[in-house]
Amino acid sequence: MAKLSNTESIDAVEQRLTLPGAAKKKRRTEWFYLKKNSELLLLLTPGALLLLIFSYLPMFGTVLAFKDFRYDKGFWGSEWIGFDNFKFFFVSDNAWLITRNTVGYGLVYMILTTVIALTFAILMNEMGKKWLRIHQTAMFIPYCLSWVVVSYLALALLDSSNGYLNKILEFFHMETHMWYLETKPWPYILISAYLWKNIGFSTLVYFAGIMGINQEYYEAAKIDGASRWQMATRITLPMLSTLIVVLLILAIGHIFVGDFGLHYFIPNNNGMTFPTTDIIDTYVFRALRVYGDIGMSTAIGLYQSIVGLVLVITANFVVRKISEENSLF
Repeated sequence: MAKLSNTESIDAVEQRLTLPGAAKKKRRTEWFYLKKNSELLLLLTPGALLLLIFSYLPMFGTVLAFKDFRYDKGFWGSEWIGFDNFKFFFVSDNAWLITRNTVGYGLVYMILTTVIALTFAILMNEMGKKWLRIHQTAMFIPYCLSWVVVSYLALALLDSSNGYLNKILEFFHMETHMWYLETKPWPYILISAYLWKNIGFSTLVYFAGIMGINQEYYEAAKIDGASRWQMATRITLPMLSTLIVVLLILAIGHIFVGDFGLHYFIPNNNGMTFPTTDIIDTYVFRALRVYGDIGMSTAIGLYQSIVGLVLVITANFVVRKISEENSLF
């Protein structure tokens, strides 16, 4: 029997006596769940390693944003220069232009993707199984293509001399265009390319959410004489509200990080289109390629990450104030 010291209470003694057994039981329970979910953990391993290697380990390199990196002095030996690397971007004449493009395109992509993907998901829910499989496959295939491949498809359409789009305009006796030397058409081209490639994946995400809704709600609505529109607006959308809000919060965090592949390969990195196609990512890449300033590119990447984090936290805070159950955290 354990002795009770002058300063130790009876509850403390009982906790001390029972702790080893409880800890052992807890370890057995944890091992049981690990063993039970071993297949799922095995499936998780490649994604976790990818996230670790490309997202977490490179975070050590953020120190280069505050250094004048030189290859001969190395990672730690380079001179500390504070915020000088950030000045390259902020004092640039194009800073406002590329920031406007980055944020503007990000907002348009987010809003249109959400609206169109939800619409397609609701329409797919009304299809028969045969046509549903065909539409799922057709919509998801573009998502698997790289922007390099898509850029060649765009070139086949937009080439000034042999492009299909100019050939169609010629057929209808309309004025042809030098697409890669103009600025005005590119917002529409880039938005169309983005939606064509990414809308299928977002649609399937929302469609999977619709499949998780209890079908009894729809059956009860049919008995009450509800129309398809009423079921979509009164059942489907409210049930998907949490999923929609979570995806929107995550999308808001990427507003300040543009799609490099889209804005670099589709316009073919043509300087004539920069006023309407250039974003922060392509601007920094060209600066890195021309000047080789690793510190500057790291500084802009860090700046984008911090702004994205602030946007996510702010959006989640606003959502939590409105409806706590729909917030991300």
